[in-house]
Amino acid sequence: MPNFPCYAVIVSVGIFLSLTYGELATAQQSPKSSSIQPTPQIPATLNPDANLLQLPTQPAEVQLQPNQAITLQQAIALAERNNRELQVAELTLKRSQAALRQARAASYPTLSGEAELAYERNAKDRLNDLKYEDKDAQSTGALGGTVELSYDLFTSGRRPAQIRAAEQQVRFDQLEVNRVRSQTRLEVANAYYDLQQADEQVRIAQAGVKNVQQLLSDAQALEEGGLGTRFDIIRTRVQLGNAEQELIDAQVQQEIARRQLVALLSLSEVADVSAADPVAVAGDWKLSLEESILLAYKNRVELSQRLAEREIAQQQRRAAIAGYLPQISLFANYQVVNEFNEPFGTLQGYAVGGRLRWNFFDGGAALAAADQENQNRAIAETRFAQSRNQIRLQVEQSYKNLQANSRSIQTATAALKEAREALDIAQFRFQSGVGTQLDVITAQTDLIRAESNRLRAVLNYNRALAALQRAVSALAAKNPSENNL
Repeated sequence: MPNFPCYAVIVSVGIFLSLTYGELATAQQSPKSSSIQPTPQIPATLNPDANLLQLPTQPAEVQLQPNQAITLQQAIALAERNNRELQVAELTLKRSQAALRQARAASYPTLSGEAELAYERNAKDRLNDLKYEDKDAQSTGALGGTVELSYDLFTSGRRPAQIRAAEQQVRFDQLEVNRVRSQTRLEVANAYYDLQQADEQVRIAQAGVKNVQQLLSDAQALEEGGLGTRFDIIRTRVQLGNAEQELIDAQVQQEIARRQLVALLSLSEVADVSAADPVAVAGDWKLSLEESILLAYKNRVELSQRLAEREIAQQQRRAAIAGYLPQISLFANYQVVNEFNEPFGTLQGYAVGGRLRWNFFDGGAALAAADQENQNRAIAETRFAQSRNQIRLQVEQSYKNLQANSRSIQTATAALKEAREALDIAQFRFQSGVGTQLDVITAQTDLIRAESNRLRAVLNYNRALAALQRAVSALAAKNPSENNL
């Protein structure tokens, strides 16, 4: 029967296992989020292939599906679900969370076991057999095992420093997910506005072709009536050819804008989308420039990330310094050995004690590692100041662009109204025989330019508003027309 100390070791191991694994199982249970936001309805045809490594091999597999109109809100929801960069940021966060669990595991004792089955007959025994003709000599075999429980009692601050560094890394990666999500929303909004602009340019070009075709028909009718000339017809045909070329160019840009949005949303490669939202001013901005700057300093995650990097460097420095300070650990083990050819049967033993480990000299490695972390801390502080300046510049640029484009909308709207009126007058004068065809062509060209200018002013305003919302907020609104500030 084993001695009482052996039983004490076994009982201690059992109690530790029950408590440790119970705590670990509880810690691994993540609470469910209760603030899940509903997402817009997404057509199933837009879902990407689940196999990330699949490559099409047949032309039919890359043929585009019928066009699917989506809203800006749907586009943002698709990006948040499918965007590859955002997925990488989320996977990186999960990796750092696993690293945190690994760092925290060092706070618990470790339990290890070892078993050994050996058959042995050394050279000396073999020599004795040959020398003395010992026919009864036998090889030895043994079965043994050891169970050891160890715990790092004192680490000179290395273990808590590593845990705090891992915690700050998780915080950094959480902020990075928010940053990437916010930046993705801005990129999606800009890509959507690009598609809106491309769609409207196609509409304007189509209207221009239709107007020139009507002008050509009128010129031909006037020539037949003896009121027009062959020169007017030729000039109108040239204008028609130019208008048709502009339409072709606009359609090409439209297709490019569609494919760029599909790629940004990480949709199925055969998906084709168009903008369902009409072009309109997204909203207004009620804060002053100074208020916007202060709000950006408060909300932007980049500043918090730089502080997290600084804290990581500080904790890593403490862990590095602990490398040349004393380390104290406790241990308890239990051994069992059974030699097959011995009459003593199974032998048992145990050991309980402590260890002191002190690395007196390491060639300066610990101090060098600590110095590296000092530099990392200084780099983080410098990047903090750099990020602060960049954020202010972004707010100022977006704010000024928003104001300028707001004024552009007013002037472009007035110019568009006058261009339409001028075209009506020119067409009436031409049909009445008191105006020239050149006046009509000039008026049509001015109208197309005025429509394009107003379209550009509205969409540039929306882009500036989305950029300003991104500049002052950690997470821009899902719909840039919603200004919750």
